[in-house]
Amino acid sequence: MDKKAAWWDKLGKPQYGGELVIRANWNIMNFDPYFGDKTANLNSAWMEKFQADDWTVNPSVFDYKSCCRPAQYLKGQLAESWEFTAPGTIVFHLRKGVHWQDIDPANGREFTADDVVFHFNRLCGLGGDFTKPGPLCSTAFKDLKSVNAADKYTVVFNWRSPNTEFIIETMLGPDLALWLENPDAVKKWGDVSDWRHAIGTGSFILQDFTSGVSATLVKNQNYWDHDERYPRNKLPYLDTVKYLIITDESAALEAMRAGKIDIIDGLSYRQVQAMRKTNPEIISIFTPLPPTFSMDPRIDRAPFNDIRVRKATQIAIDLPEISKTYYQGDVEPYPDTLTSRYMKGLGFPYQEWPQDLKDEYAYNPTTARAMLAEAGYPNGFKTNIVVDPSADIELLQIVKSYLVKVNIDLEIRIIKTSEWGSFVRIGHKYDQMVHAPTGLLGHTAPPIDQLSRLQVGSYNNYGMIDDPICTGFYKKALSAGSEDEVLQILRQANEYVARQHFSISLLQPMTYSLCQPWVKGFNAQFGSTWGVVGGPLMLSFYLGRFWIDRKLKKEMGH
Repeated sequence: MDKKAAWWDKLGKPQYGGELVIRANWNIMNFDPYFGDKTANLNSAWMEKFQADDWTVNPSVFDYKSCCRPAQYLKGQLAESWEFTAPGTIVFHLRKGVHWQDIDPANGREFTADDVVFHFNRLCGLGGDFTKPGPLCSTAFKDLKSVNAADKYTVVFNWRSPNTEFIIETMLGPDLALWLENPDAVKKWGDVSDWRHAIGTGSFILQDFTSGVSATLVKNQNYWDHDERYPRNKLPYLDTVKYLIITDESAALEAMRAGKIDIIDGLSYRQVQAMRKTNPEIISIFTPLPPTFSMDPRIDRAPFNDIRVRKATQIAIDLPEISKTYYQGDVEPYPDTLTSRYMKGLGFPYQEWPQDLKDEYAYNPTTARAMLAEAGYPNGFKTNIVVDPSADIELLQIVKSYLVKVNIDLEIRIIKTSEWGSFVRIGHKYDQMVHAPTGLLGHTAPPIDQLSRLQVGSYNNYGMIDDPICTGFYKKALSAGSEDEVLQILRQANEYVARQHFSISLLQPMTYSLCQPWVKGFNAQFGSTWGVVGGPLMLSFYLGRFWIDRKLKKEMGH
């Protein structure tokens, strides 16, 4: 590309040095991705995976704000390339010259195919000293039969499914299981739960951690990669990345105003509006929040095992009015089904719904009361919904006020973050409804990943859906012969989910990120920070490429 025509020139020439400070909105409790704890989200700051985003793609073409990355917008990271050599067999050709960080017991040795085999054996219980799948071995990875090193830089994966779309989604997707920990550390310590045992191949090294306070990462001087936009530039640019663990929203925003934080994400429209009034120089970036806010009822128990009750609950809630008053028109007033309507070319967006289906979601409390009476609840019923502490309780209180008008008495039960996994995600100990950060509707994940949420045994199947048609969609997608066929199946599944009212759709709000004007390269890319939006998808990749305009920062008095 002609450098004079490069779209990134407007960002200025990258500078080395400086510290980037990012707000983390929860504490870290575990540093080993094997255990699948969401509090381990910082792991990807020092670990890497097979593929990465393409840093040269113009955000106007694809902005990387969703966790679904089409293959044409990916490039190799730890793997230079990959290929299918037979049905169900994918071969990864690893990059040569990648080294583990120079920390005992890895001591900077080269990253090889044996390291990959160790990781997947440990994850899936496929061999070596590992005979049982680990906690992070998702439904998808249970289809993996074997992983073998053909030579020092070649890894062969054999799958039970021959479906290329499924395998690509799994191996190149956002799954936490794809982050590669150091085998030497696991062998020495048993696991790498302790931050002092954190070793990866990434651009930053975890130098210090104080629980509930901060995590500090320093530049990996021996990092292997270069900037795709400026190929002569060795990465990373920053000297230090610091995560300040601030769970209180007011305190975090005040630190942002004072210039003590460079990036904060997962903010609401109201929070950003307030910031614009006090600090107009701070840059705000919006992103559709996946998934859509929803209430997922257990359809295996009364009263929500009756579709009439689910329909009545839906039409008792005035979504356009919530959009207008609560969100001040900042979000579209439409319900969603399985796939987010913001995913172009995927799913079944509301605008394409036939009128009869739209009518089933239109606010109508009179019809709602009649449906409840027909279902055997002429006087309504009491129910409850479990939520985690990060939930928008004010929104749920508004929903509660609508439901009481049709004699549905909703109790909101807050479950501690530390208990969420055992009580909700794994234990399914709730008896009525769930309002989860990963509910059923409005997803931006890859197609087969979305379909997997409808399967019996899925952690994300909060509705306890056991439906042969949903099972059929997943099986058909796994055996599909092309990407187009998978997308057709996803379209059918979306309409089916909408018509069955498996989930009560609220709205898909925008979430906002704020960054100081001296931060360059940040565009609220999904996974580029560590908060509600970013999660652990691409920390190491992006942190190595962001840089600070130190002159501008000094001119602005910071």
